[in-house]
Amino acid sequence: MELYYSFSVLIVLASFFSYLNLRYLKLPSTIGVMLIAMALSAFLVIFGNIFPKTLSNFSELINRFDFSELLMGAMLNFLLFAGAIHINIADLREQRLPVIVFSTVSVIISTFFVGIIMYYIFPVFTLQVPFIYCLLFGALISPTDPIAVLSILKDAKVPKSLETKVAGESLFNDGVAVVVFAVILQLAHGKEIDISFLNISWLLIKEAAGGFVLGIVLGISASNAMKRIDDYIVSVLITLSVVMGGYLIARAMHISGPLTMVAAGLMIGNYGKKAAMSAVTKDYLNKFWELIDEILNAILFLFIGFELLLIPHIINYWAIGLICIVIVLFSRLLSIWLPTLFIPFKKKFSSGTIKILVWGGLRGGVSIALALSTGEGPYYQLIIAITYFVVVFSIVVQGLTIGRLAHKVLPHVSKQS
Repeated sequence: MELYYSFSVLIVLASFFSYLNLRYLKLPSTIGVMLIAMALSAFLVIFGNIFPKTLSNFSELINRFDFSELLMGAMLNFLLFAGAIHINIADLREQRLPVIVFSTVSVIISTFFVGIIMYYIFPVFTLQVPFIYCLLFGALISPTDPIAVLSILKDAKVPKSLETKVAGESLFNDGVAVVVFAVILQLAHGKEIDISFLNISWLLIKEAAGGFVLGIVLGISASNAMKRIDDYIVSVLITLSVVMGGYLIARAMHISGPLTMVAAGLMIGNYGKKAAMSAVTKDYLNKFWELIDEILNAILFLFIGFELLLIPHIINYWAIGLICIVIVLFSRLLSIWLPTLFIPFKKKFSSGTIKILVWGGLRGGVSIALALSTGEGPYYQLIIAITYFVVVFSIVVQGLTIGRLAHKVLPHVSKQS
């Protein structure tokens, strides 16, 4: 019952903050909820001596939830499925080469650039951080966050082709990012692991391809089942079972749960909706997953705002945090620009397109969850703090300006292009 009470408090706060944002701030829902939660967290930290009981109660409430497990093991699956079910697979197929390259090659390029630069930057701030931990930070901060990207792109007026590139990359890069992060984390903890090219390639193929194949099988099977009954209640239950049961299967098989959800969502959202559903069932299914998406996004960004309570003395890291923002953006630029020089994409990337891809590569809850999963150690608080600076800047500053930047650098392109 204690977990129920804790979750009830979060739901009440999420709804109240969503109301305040819609009524007064009028920001995109995810950003508004996060900023209000951060403001409350900062208030409690600053006036902690005056309200010690309130501060401890909020900290205890957040501590009850394992954010890494909650996001990576539960919420991410629902949010990825909810995002993928609304994506047109024809648009994705048209942008398949950029999506594949940016979700694989670019993640690896960014990981190493961030790691190498940070290794030489940390000593400037009298911080001696081993190279392997610099790479670990590079691995967790390089993947763009599908939750942040998809929720904010809804409000940003970017061209359709660009939206597909950014959204597609964010949906598919988790498989590569998690494998790279897991390998580096084991090395950082001193564990023996085969880091040969063949072994790492096999891990990536197993994680990514295995998850994708499982998702396709689940999506087609669920679509065929819904085709035979055409009942909106049972259809919703089937999609829920795909998400929850699919994750359990992926976990048991040691393959990518996020990619399983993306592939299943794409199958049901395209093949299933066209061949297996009446208009009524399709309408109910769309509305159900839109509600799930909005509710879980509100809770997630509430969590991100309250994570500030779990980083003591975060103000001590402000300088290195600001430097990290610049380094991550620079590495993102290199990871997008370098592939465009060597890979024969169907269309040449203009400087405006590259700017949008760089600025639209938002970081979010996934990076925080990975940072929290690094485990207690001498560099734990440092990694958490600088990750938080990058994520907050990414969501608030980049998220609020991506639409205006798109119209500034691509004035000749409409949203439908």
